Amino acid sequence: MSDLYCVFGNPIEHSKSPLIHAEFAQQTQQIIEYTAKQAPPDGFADAWRTFVEKGGRGANVTVPFKGEAYALCDTLSKRAQRAKAVNTLTVGGNGLTYGDNTDGVGLIRDLKYHRVTLAGKRVLVVGAGGAVQGILEPLLAEQPGEVMVVNRTPEKAQQLAEDFCDLGELYSGGFKAAKGPFDVVINGSSASLNGDLPPLPDNLFADGAWAYDMMYGAEETVFLKWAGTHGAQRLDGLGMLVEQAAEAFFLWRNVRPDTTHVRQTLRRMLNAG
Repeated sequence: MSDLYCVFGNPIEHSKSPLIHAEFAQQTQQIIEYTAKQAPPDGFADAWRTFVEKGGRGANVTVPFKGEAYALCDTLSKRAQRAKAVNTLTVGGNGLTYGDNTDGVGLIRDLKYHRVTLAGKRVLVVGAGGAVQGILEPLLAEQPGEVMVVNRTPEKAQQLAEDFCDLGELYSGGFKAAKGPFDVVINGSSASLNGDLPPLPDNLFADGAWAYDMMYGAEETVFLKWAGTHGAQRLDGLGMLVEQAAEAFFLWRNVRPDTTHVRQTLRRMLNAG
């Protein structure tokens, strides 16, 4: 009998997670069933409990439920405690719910896959929501020279700077406080979901700088198109999606899948429309 896993979100019909985990399972000869489940906006905890009662062993969690997933866990990993958000749930043999956050690991592995180095570099992070909370600890662990977090509401960015300042050089401000040049600019704001561009200064990018959008799509996001007009090298978040999924798969099955083929398959699907 297959072990049951799923991804929770709302909306969720666009999710590539079932395809990714099916590929991982085939590659590693793991017998699992993985589906996408749309939980009601006010009913995530109940949806999770129902899934567990039906034999669910674990789940990925996406927008807008990462905070609620954090709240329902019996035990949290250190990186989930730091992020105050959970994107991976696991049911232990004792029936307790364990929460982890693999987003930051996914980002760093994707950057390394593309040979983007962070050590000693000046890094700008745009946004201060749950997505950014999940990446700051592993980002700072790469020992960049400086990290600045900017947000439409500067107070939210300041709170993140205070929460993570023990891990490295971390500054904050509003969008206009972003004084370039930066070597790496990461867009973790929700603007790309709406096709909007954060009001960022034009002088952000150093020579040879990278622009990274945690969102992805068949076409470049507005942020990446804008970054391209300013000479930046560009990456979207498709690789991050695959790498965070691989980390979740490892947590569940104790086997680490190779991500290269899945990356290539998803990219071809996006390019084909």
